[in-house]
Amino acid sequence: MTTPDVWLPFQPADPAALPDSLTYAYWNGEEDYPADPARCEMYVVPYMKGDEVAVRPLAEMPRLRAVQTLTAGVDHMLPALPRLPPGAQLCNAGPLHNTSTAELALALTLAALRGIPGAALAQPEGRWEPGLHTSLADRRVLIVGYGGIGAAIEDRLLPFEVAEVARVASAPRETPRGPAHGPAELPALLSRAEVVIIATPLTDATRGLVNAGFLGRMPDGALLVNVSRGAVVDTKALLAELESGRLRAALDVTDPEPLPPGHPLWRAPGVLITPHVGGPSTAFRPRAERLLREQLARFAAGEPLRYVVAAR
Repeated sequence: MTTPDVWLPFQPADPAALPDSLTYAYWNGEEDYPADPARCEMYVVPYMKGDEVAVRPLAEMPRLRAVQTLTAGVDHMLPALPRLPPGAQLCNAGPLHNTSTAELALALTLAALRGIPGAALAQPEGRWEPGLHTSLADRRVLIVGYGGIGAAIEDRLLPFEVAEVARVASAPRETPRGPAHGPAELPALLSRAEVVIIATPLTDATRGLVNAGFLGRMPDGALLVNVSRGAVVDTKALLAELESGRLRAALDVTDPEPLPPGHPLWRAPGVLITPHVGGPSTAFRPRAERLLREQLARFAAGEPLRYVVAAR
């Protein structure tokens, strides 16, 4: 009797910890496949290798029962759902990136408010330029997208003595820290927010959510922080606000992405840009291996997988 094939993007530090009732092949986007894709029943998508690589083997995997991403967002995989066999499930990374992305959201917020980019530019020239900068303390913060990452961001905000944290989720609900408001309340919440942190997944409902109307409701001098997906923000509308000097932004994601050399967003005043590094950190590998051990144990035992976000 043959054992089910599983494709992994890397060899875990302790292969013996994986279920021995499965056969493993390792593929991280190379040109050649490590085994016959027609035998694969669980496919773990290579991490940050691009959309084309992520979906390339799917059409050749007729026995596939599960696709596991190592990303919180699955917008790059959803168009490929029709290629999956009936009954196949798509799982996201669950809590894998909560800590790392929340850290970066806080780092971007603090750096932008406290003028760190300007200090870094002045340092090589030996310019000593003290000034008065905005503290995170006593600021009113709005988190748009209150899932695992949004909650982890709030956990890290509170020790900085912010005046208020408001939350917006896809539907209103109660959380251990207070109410998460629905999208209908977003306009009123924006008018009070001095820092707006975007942590929502990219869906049809959130694509272009941060448009001219959204930005226009933010108070003068407010800071927009985006650690979700670039296409949640209307780049043209954001550029207009940055170039007027009315708003500031700290962006880990952009639209387009990668941001081409010469794009006006690079030179816009009041913007700090990092190259989509919310997830890639030293926290990734050990947490990814833990996630895969748990999911593979469930798969081998015939138990329901966790973090299922779509099914064929």
